[in-house]
Formats: sequence, C-alpha cells, structure tokens
Amino acid sequence: MTAESRRPTLGDGAGLVPPRPTGLLDVLSVAAVVLDASGRIVFWTPQAEELFGYTAEEALGEYAARLMIGPEHLEAVLGLFAEVLETGRSWAGAFPILHKDGSTRVMEFRNMRLLDDLGDVYALGIAADHTLLQRVETDLALCERLINQSPIGLALMDPELRYLLVNPALERIDGIPAEDHIGRHLRETLPFPDVDTIESALQQVLTTGTPLLDQYHVGRPPSDPEHDRAWSLSFYRLEDPGGRILGAAASVVDVTERHRAATEADRARRRLALIAAASTRVGTTLDVEQTAHELAEVVTPELADVVAVDILDSALACRRTRAPDNGPELFRALALKAAHPTAALRAADPPGDLAAYDGDRLVTLCVHTGRPVLVRHVGDHDLRRIARDAEATAILARAGVHSYLAVPLIAHGEVLGALDLKRTRNPVPFDQDDVVLAGELASRAAVAIDNARWFQSVRNTALTLQRSLLPDHPPNRTGLELASRYHPAQATSEVGGDWYDVIPLTDDKTALVVGDVMGNGIDAAATMGRLRTATCAYADLDLAPETVLQHMDKITCDLEHYIVTCLYAVYDPRSGQCHISNAGHMPPAIARPGHPPELLDLPAGAPLGVGGIPFETTTTDLKPGDLLVLYTDGLVETRHHSIDDRLNTMLTFLDDPDRSLEETCDRLLHGLRHPEDHDDVALLVARAV
Repeated sequence: MTAESRRPTLGDGAGLVPPRPTGLLDVLSVAAVVLDASGRIVFWTPQAEELFGYTAEEALGEYAARLMIGPEHLEAVLGLFAEVLETGRSWAGAFPILHKDGSTRVMEFRNMRLLDDLGDVYALGIAADHTLLQRVETDLALCERLINQSPIGLALMDPELRYLLVNPALERIDGIPAEDHIGRHLRETLPFPDVDTIESALQQVLTTGTPLLDQYHVGRPPSDPEHDRAWSLSFYRLEDPGGRILGAAASVVDVTERHRAATEADRARRRLALIAAASTRVGTTLDVEQTAHELAEVVTPELADVVAVDILDSALACRRTRAPDNGPELFRALALKAAHPTAALRAADPPGDLAAYDGDRLVTLCVHTGRPVLVRHVGDHDLRRIARDAEATAILARAGVHSYLAVPLIAHGEVLGALDLKRTRNPVPFDQDDVVLAGELASRAAVAIDNARWFQSVRNTALTLQRSLLPDHPPNRTGLELASRYHPAQATSEVGGDWYDVIPLTDDKTALVVGDVMGNGIDAAATMGRLRTATCAYADLDLAPETVLQHMDKITCDLEHYIVTCLYAVYDPRSGQCHISNAGHMPPAIARPGHPPELLDLPAGAPLGVGGIPFETTTTDLKPGDLLVLYTDGLVETRHHSIDDRLNTMLTFLDDPDRSLEETCDRLLHGLRHPEDHDDVALLVARAV
C-alpha cells in the first residue's frame, strides 16, 4: 500500500485532508504579510514572494516600508500604518510598491490590526495585483450583466444536474421563477418528451468534457401549454483551474419562429408534393370507382386518417340534378381508406353501398351548399351529424374522431358528391389551409370522376346496343355443336363493332359469320347492327358465300368512313363440307382429332367497303369431332407481340378437340386476353357431330 493510499481522509477520525482550492484565490495570487508594531516583517507567504519578488529569507526581519515603498510614498504609508495600529480600523486601497526587479507596481491592499493572546499588536496586509484584480472584477461584472440581460436562457447545474443558478431569460422561456429552479433536477423543469435522452446526453458531457451544441427540441412549456415551441440547447462542462468538475452550464435559445417558419415551409412543400402526386395518380383510368379509390389513396395519411369518397347516386346515373333543398340525399360510397387500423371504418358506408343521409347531416349540407364544412373540434353533437345513425356515432366516438372536414366534388358547376375527411390519430385539427388543399384535390378529382361517369354512361349505352344486336347463345344446329363469347373492350377504350352470327339455312345448312367493324363507340355498334341484319337477309336467299360478301361490300361502300372485315361460312351436314369466303378477316383455326391444330389456308380477300374486288370461296371437309374456331382480331392482336406468335399461341389452346366447347372458349379468352386489351372480341366455336 502506497503512502498516498494510506493518507487519512475526511471523516475517518484519523485526520483531515486539506480541501482542494476553488481556484479563484490562486488566480488572484493573494499574498499575506504580517508586520510587528515597529513595521518589521514577521510573516511572509509564498504568494508574497511571487507578488513582490523577495524570498522569505530576504524579507523576514526587514522594515516593510523601506523594502517595498518608494521615498515619495513613505510618509503616507507610515501614517496609514500608524492609524491602523492605533485605531484598529481596517484600510483598503491601492498604492504603488517596489518590486525586487526595480519596477513599481500598483497593488490592491486590505490592512487590519491583529492582537495575539499576549496583547501584542500586529498589522496584517493582504495584497493582490491591482491590474489583475481589476480585470477579474470587470470580467465578473461583464459575466453578471451578460447572464442577467442575455436573451439566451442560461443555467448552472451541479454534477447531480440540480440547478444552481438561472438567469431571467430562462425564467421567461420555461415559465418557472428562478427561485423555483434552485435545487431541482433538470427533468423537473424541461417541457420535452425526450427529457431522458437530454439527461443522458448531459451526463455524457460531464463525463467526457465534450460540449453538446445546438440540440433541437420541441415541447410545450407550462406558460404556453396549447402551442409547440422550439429551443436550441447547448451543454458545457464547468471545471476549475485544477481540473475539478464543478458541474455543467446550459444555454437555451428560443427558436420557435425559425421552427414555425421551417415547419410552414415543409408543410407547403408537402402540400405541393401532394397536389403533384394527385395530378399523376388520380384519374389514370376512365373508371369512376378507380378514380375515387386513387383520390382516397393520395389523401391518406397526409391530409386525413380516415377518408371516404361518396357520390350522389343521381350524379352517378348522369341524371339531371335538381336544385338543392333541405331534404335527404342518396349517396353511393365509392372509396374508403384509413391510414391505420381503426374502428371508424365500421361506421362508414362500405364501397358500393347506397346510403340515404338526412338534410341535417354535414355531408348533405356540403353537397346542398356546394361549400366545405369544417368542424375543427368535434363534439358529441357534431358526431350525430356526421354519422349515419346512433350506432355509427358511438363507433366514431370510440375511434377518437376529433376533427372533421367535408369538401364538395364539383365539376363544370355540378356537385357530384363529397370528399369526407376525419382525423383520429393525427392530433392537429383541420384548419383553413387544409380546407384549401382538400378543395384543390377534390376539384381535380371531380373533373376526372365527371369524365369517367360520362364515359361509362356512353360506354354502357354502346355496350347495351352491342349486346342487343348480337344473337342469344346459339342453339346447336343439325350436325353442329356451337358455343360463343363476346367480350367488350376494357374501360380505357370504347365498345367496338365486333359481331358473330349463326343463321339457319334450308336443307339443315348453317351459316357461321364473324365480322369486325373498324372503329368503336355507338356508331360502330350501330353499323355492326345494320351489317348483321343485311347478312341475315342475304343468307336467307341461300346465296353462295362469295356472293353474300359481294352484296355486303356494296352496302359497306355506302357507309362513310367504315372498313369491315368478315368471314362467312356455310356448313352442309349432309355432305360434311364447309364453304368459306373471307373478306380481309383473320383465318379460322381447325382442330382435328389425332392431328395438330392449324389455320385454314384461305385467300385473304379485301375488306368490305373497299369495293370492286371479287371474293373467293374455299371448301373444306368437316368430319365428326373436327373443331372450327372463328374469331375477331381482338383475341390475338397485342401491341407487344407479333401476330404470328399470337396465332401459334392460340393453336396451343386447341390441343384437345374433345374438350367441351364452353371450356375451349374460356381457355382461349383467359389465355390470350389481357385486362388492359383495347379491343373487343367475338368468338364462335363449332364442332361437327
């Protein structure tokens, strides 16, 4: 055991360890000198040697006045010395002394009389360098002024992170008086949710001595509990000149305005990004339900926690809307989206459902007035006007709906429905900025919904016309088993003019027809109907296939801007022969038992409407079990594959002629059609029996 480790410590009863100096006296280098009644030096500290330049051996026993005072000041000093000894009054002041090196230096003195137990009188002089003392006093005054008048909150803490000093600025920042800070821990006054992290970081500063600068924190002080404020915190370790850790200093700068400006700028950026996203993500298809779903996806969760898109049933049906009144409205729910799992979804109308809302409901008020309805802070009365019934009201209350906003969907001056927004988890209520943003998003989406509903109305009309012009599921004819399909184009395009027909002829013969009017929409469907009627009329005359096509060609020439392809075949069950004539159409496929499927080699012929070009008839045998497939180009044509590859792919689905015709139709459609295909398809499959 070393001598140092054996040294007694404070409180062990064996002795006292001198406490370490605080450092201030060392900085000032305060010297002490004791004179007897005659003015001789009897005590001389090491600091006196440093201050005056004389060693103890040189100073002790000497007359202090002769050693350190110049002749011009000697009389005044002796007078002061005599006055202190005679009266006992202390004296403080500054006067010049002689340094051993011959220079004159101004020293700050405190002189007082001492009396020992024998009654002898002495004079004690405490001295420090006047210039150094003035600098320290100036520094202290400056520090005090800076601390008390600084707009920056400042605090001193001991090593246990208890407050020792707090300036007025910090009082104003956290709203707690300075005296209420003293002795309390940091966590008792800081209004930050991450105070544990702050204390841990401050402990690290005390341990390492590395400052922690400009730490950004947001909280709500007791003086302003309704609003967020932001502060920049910095921490420093405090040490004395000897390296002893005194504690820590903390500076707190209120940066709320900067925080709010940055928050608003970030909010504006996010709103612009949301509008930009809506421009590209809403209205990607001419489908009302898809457009509503895209709007709900964009709005959640940036703007609301729960989003519903509801359209007036009358607007969805493209009926003329009546003037708004105070009565109920019938809505069809199109989209429902939540940012997180929530019971509020159970209170909303499921997509596809119809719901009647009374005139006092907020969503009804929104569509009647054509103006947004904002409820910043939702109460029980408001919930009853938001929900469809009492049960839904209770669900919304449990889900924590605290703010509500409904904005109308308006296109070309007509109110189509409403965008319904609720906040549950997001604690910030809707404000006017949210109203403007929601209105912008709703306006963009309303135009897309309006376009989609009119498109779907026209498409439904054309599809209805198309289907009404096509035959019902063809019955089996003598010697033939039949199956057919018609698939309209998808929502990104309009209904086309594809058709098929099965026409009974004399002597048990059957005409099989597949055609395609180039174009789409109601006009194409109507043209298809005219040509189908004409085909039936000419077929009833029992004309040869090429003759039927010639007559059809003349009719088509009279129809402006239309080109038509057509395949006309007549099957005679008595001879087992099929006579086929082609007007620019896709070749039929044939599958025979025991043989690979193939395309019939027919003269292509010119499309109907070209005019003046003769047609040819090709005869092929159809034996029992043989499968004949007639189709329009929408079955095999795509934008990404060659037609030869697609035709070969089609033949692979005809590998089993014994498969049921219904299954064959389904395999062809499911295997060759894509949901985004832009053309319609007519398919007619016949098997000889």
